Amino acid sequence: MQLVPSRRFTSDSGHPIRRLSIVLPVYNEKETIGIALERVLQANTPLEHEVVVVDDFSGDGTRQILPGLVESLRRKFEARIELVLHEQNRGKGAALRTGFKHATGDVILIQDADLEYDPRDYPQLLEPILEGFADVVLGNRFHGGAHRVLYFWHYLSNQALTFFCNMLCNLNLADMEVGYKVFRRQVLDAIQFRSDRFGFEPEFTIKVARLGCRIYEVPIRYHGRTYEEGKKITWRDGVAALWHIVRFRFFE
Repeated sequence: MQLVPSRRFTSDSGHPIRRLSIVLPVYNEKETIGIALERVLQANTPLEHEVVVVDDFSGDGTRQILPGLVESLRRKFEARIELVLHEQNRGKGAALRTGFKHATGDVILIQDADLEYDPRDYPQLLEPILEGFADVVLGNRFHGGAHRVLYFWHYLSNQALTFFCNMLCNLNLADMEVGYKVFRRQVLDAIQFRSDRFGFEPEFTIKVARLGCRIYEVPIRYHGRTYEEGKKITWRDGVAALWHIVRFRFFE
């Protein structure tokens, strides 16, 4: 069954794009958050940018070091950084919703805090939007960019979930679960997100497809982590993703 757009989406391509908002959800990333923020602030982008950091009630000390770290980086890079602290752990999707509320940019970019995704890829992620071809750009961890070789079953489940989502949405994405998602402000204004955890990934994909957005994929670097190095997603999140695909395709 083909997914019919709920209404015609107008990207307002004549609207000037001046600012990039980088939304960075954080949960228990004490060992990587400092390096991740420095790499984000050193990234080469053609836009002025702001960073919105949302700590999702970390319990490993991240929450305690963030205020001082953010203030230090503000001075070092003369950067625009906003820090928001959740008062309880709510999940990645909830942290992203908080970040979106504080973002003021014409383009929004989601950046994880765990060093798996490389800010050096910002130029190619932004290019289809800045050239007027795309409303949404997703990274692709498996085609073209250097990526760490890790778990077979993770790859297989990712491909199965992507295939299932593609089938229901009439898309041909290669990597629906990728963390790098970049989109115009108009997309954010037109969609209300609801997922609290990793269900955000299929929810985002299904809702931008329903909206009729122009979606592009670009190859990115991927420095995946093992569980010993701090990887958080589990098989339970894969099972939940199946439900979220059905939920947001048929019941939202």
